[in-house]
Amino acid sequence: MRKHGYVSIVLGILLILLSGYLYLVFKTAMAIHLFIGLALIYLGWENNRKAMIIFGHCLIVVGAYLITWGMYLLPSFKPTFLSIVLGPLFWGIISVMGGICANYHGFCKCIRNNL
Repeated sequence: MRKHGYVSIVLGILLILLSGYLYLVFKTAMAIHLFIGLALIYLGWENNRKAMIIFGHCLIVVGAYLITWGMYLLPSFKPTFLSIVLGPLFWGIISVMGGICANYHGFCKCIRNNL
């Protein structure tokens, strides 16, 4: 019997719910949360090594873009807790760290043994 990554599935569902909440409250479409959430659900269900590595590299690229955008916005930044958590700099750091984690996990023994 194949093992599913329930943590990835739950995180994907939470990101999709966050995307819907941001759309309803702030009327902004946060497509990056939606796409990453869907990818996490797929990766948690399928346990595919190549898809995990490609996902990790894509997260690093998206994270680098978000960090650059966040650094550009810093001179006009008025820090509140909500603006920090919803800002591109925070999500860029989270994306880069998640991409590094996904790349390491793609070469992990738990993934290689299932193939």
